[in-house]
Amino acid sequence: MAPGAEVLPIRASTNQLDFDGAQRWAEAIEYAVAQGAQIINISLGATDNGRASDVLADALASAARNDVLIFAAVGNDGDTFNTRSAPAVLDGVIGVAAVGSDGERAAYSTHGPQVALAAPGEGVPSHCDDLSGPACIRDGGGTSSATALASASAALIWAQHPDWTKNQVLRVLLNTAERADDQRRDDYTGYGIVRPDRVVLDGEGDPGDPDSPPVFRDWEAALDPPATPEPTPGTGPSPDAEPAPGPDAEAAVTSDDASPLPWLLGAGAAVLVAGSVGWLLWRRRSGVVRG
Repeated sequence: MAPGAEVLPIRASTNQLDFDGAQRWAEAIEYAVAQGAQIINISLGATDNGRASDVLADALASAARNDVLIFAAVGNDGDTFNTRSAPAVLDGVIGVAAVGSDGERAAYSTHGPQVALAAPGEGVPSHCDDLSGPACIRDGGGTSSATALASASAALIWAQHPDWTKNQVLRVLLNTAERADDQRRDDYTGYGIVRPDRVVLDGEGDPGDPDSPPVFRDWEAALDPPATPEPTPGTGPSPDAEPAPGPDAEAAVTSDDASPLPWLLGAGAAVLVAGSVGWLLWRRRSGVVRG
């Protein structure tokens, strides 16, 4: 999705927050921030036992102050227990749900107020589990894959607009997301399915105020010191304007085969063209925290 991005892989732990799991995740986030990461992808999650929130809170606050976007998978038990898992449920994290190739929410995708965005999570190519054998690719999926695609969408947009802040990148992701109707958001796909092609190819999306977080304003304002300063009076957006879906997000664009997700091909083509003309210039680093 964003071949110009520099990836920093960090092995934190497997899916657990007990014992030292939360501490290791926090250290991984802090390390990524220290290395200059602009985007952190966390394609894992675990049940929050209360202590995890306390341990991860400082790491998330540090990332917010360093202009970092953090994406996390919401989980894959939406059709059973629908467990709320950390870090997706924590303040300052962009929880990502999964949709199928038809653009409809995946039944397994965990739902709730923690869902901010959605991305494809069906039939996504991934490596085979046995890394000791011959290299092979299989069809994977889940909210982990969706989270990676959402993170890569942000990286692709940030590469085209390297002077934008994290607030502007996230705002554009939100106001260009694909929605089935005019609703503001729901607990299944959040503000909609990421559509980076609308930004990269079509120039859509309003980045807005660089210092105003589009979703996490209350949380970031409460940090001491705050992650982003209060907008100068008269220059910030009106209280009811963030985040605004806007007309860009209302119409679903389809390809010749009626697939509601044509950007999987369209965005790839944009990257190839951009690379040939020197348009896609990546000036930032992106970090990956994975189990």
